[in-house]
Amino acid sequence: MTTVRLPIEYKQKLEVLSVLKKKSKSELIKEALDIFFDTEESEMNSYELGKDYFGQYGSGRSDLSTTYKHELKEKFHAKYRTH
Repeated sequence: MTTVRLPIEYKQKLEVLSVLKKKSKSELIKEALDIFFDTEESEMNSYELGKDYFGQYGSGRSDLSTTYKHELKEKFHAKYRTH
């Protein structure tokens, strides 16, 4: 459980919304936090969002970005080479 001190204006607005929407104050606060978290996550850059997954399934070779054309040619020739 977490306790938060709110300014009186927030408390009053929360009370009014709670009655109007027929939801508890806790539900309204959780919904507001969900929106906040979604917004924060969408503002993260691509690297931050994927950094836990980068390199998990790597080949162990560090030269693939520079030798990919050569690798493709070799595979192509090996597949279609006449015997």
